[in-house]
Amino acid sequence: MVRWSRRQTGRENRWAEFLLAAPDLFHLLCALLVDRSVPLKLKARLSLVIGYFISPLDFLPEAFLGPLGYVDDLALAAFVLNQLVNAGNQAAVLRHWAGDGDVLELIRRLASSADELVGSGLWHRLERWLGD
Repeated sequence: MVRWSRRQTGRENRWAEFLLAAPDLFHLLCALLVDRSVPLKLKARLSLVIGYFISPLDFLPEAFLGPLGYVDDLALAAFVLNQLVNAGNQAAVLRHWAGDGDVLELIRRLASSADELVGSGLWHRLERWLGD
C-alpha cells in the first residue's frame, strides 16, 4: 500500500488517504470485536466486515484491482464504525485507534464519501447486506 502511494498512480489517487488508513482501520475492527463494551449485535457486524476484508471474494477484488480493491472494504468499515460511534461506543473506538489523526473525523469522511467511493448501486447493495 505504501509503495503504491509513492508511485504516481497512488499520489494522484483521490482516495489514497483512505486507502493508506486501511491497515489501521482493520486493526480497529479487530480490537473492537474483542472489546467487552461493544454490544453483541455490533460485534456480529464487525465480524462480517472483518470477514469481508480478508475474503478474496468481494465486489471489488484486491487481486485484480490492487489497492483500489479495498475501497469497498473501507466503505463497509466506515458504515459499521459509524453505527458503533452513533450507538454510544465512541470511547471504545478512540481507545483502540492505533493510527494517525482523528479517527472520528476519518470515519465521518469515509462514511460521507462511501456512495462516491464505490458507486451508489454497489453502496446500496453493501448497506442492504449489513442491514440496519
